[in-house]
Amino acid sequence: MWQDFAEYILNETKNRKVKIAEVGIGRFSLISEILEKQDNITLIKTDINPADPTIIKDDITNPDLKLYRDVDIIYSIRPPSELQPYLAGLADEIGCQLIIKPLTNEDLNTGRVKMKLKNFKKASFYILR
Repeated sequence: MWQDFAEYILNETKNRKVKIAEVGIGRFSLISEILEKQDNITLIKTDINPADPTIIKDDITNPDLKLYRDVDIIYSIRPPSELQPYLAGLADEIGCQLIIKPLTNEDLNTGRVKMKLKNFKKASFYILR
């Protein structure tokens, strides 16, 4: 499933130069490791409690907009429901695509922003363009 999720993101780049942000990376780095191997992707990883020096400290409830300048895609894996409206707000403010992979049995909580359920191979997630 995770390989399919990463493949979807790679397909969205269409091999063009893109900047992608993973918000709330925590300690799960499988997707970021796949994306970092791509020459066409500049990846930034953020979390309120960085697990290692490659992760930038940022609070999605009050994001440093300079970090997200020119980001084409934001994705977040299993973000807590109370943070999902902030992700949608950030994506809207900077004008980029948003991909949220919630817990399997969790409803999405993005407020008035409606996201579309996407099934790609064995992965399911929500997208906002």
